[in-house]
Amino acid sequence: MSTHTSHPDIIKRLKRADGHLKSIISMLEEGRSCLDIAQQLQAVESAVTNAKKILVHDHIEHCLEHVVLEGQQSADETLREFKEITKYL
Repeated sequence: MSTHTSHPDIIKRLKRADGHLKSIISMLEEGRSCLDIAQQLQAVESAVTNAKKILVHDHIEHCLEHVVLEGQQSADETLREFKEITKYL
């Protein structure tokens, strides 16, 4: 696996989501409002979804493009991998 230019951004987003999750656990333990908790859960979900989209798009643009241009993988295998990763969008 190689590191892409998007990975630091993805890491930052996931660390932010991790912080939100820890906050949500505290909110639940403190008996905070369900509305406040749901709002924070939505923020976590959004952060993870955005990180996933960036990762998938980056894989398509860099990894799949690279193996096709370099002839390292057959078109059938590349198409199969493309279909597989786009399931996560």
